[in-house]
Amino acid sequence: MTKEITRYGNIPQGAGGQRLPFSPAVRAGDFVFCSGQVAMKENGEVEDGGIEAQTRRTMENVKKVLAMADCTLADVVKVTVWLDDTRDFWTFNRIYLDYFGEHPPARSCVRSEMMVDCKIEIEVTAYKPL
Repeated sequence: MTKEITRYGNIPQGAGGQRLPFSPAVRAGDFVFCSGQVAMKENGEVEDGGIEAQTRRTMENVKKVLAMADCTLADVVKVTVWLDDTRDFWTFNRIYLDYFGEHPPARSCVRSEMMVDCKIEIEVTAYKPL
């Protein structure tokens, strides 16, 4: 049996043009694993505006990465969320509901210090048979 792995997207660049050693998304069989997304705009700057604006930007970034692998939010089966501040949970949760509706995937949500200056990071796993 041969394992087929497909990587999607270009290797991201961090501050100062340094290449970051990860793929935005990787398909392994019928599953697509998306690297954690933050509220980074196209120009590399973090979205201003607090948890509401950053959650929306992060979710839009998740959608873009999923699209690279021909997936949508409807294909997502598991989400992991890191929040910088637990007081942001209910605001985040309200916006998250806008994206996933009444049939959300399984989810974990924890508080963590972020590696970049943002309030949220979201990682998803999608299931989409080939």
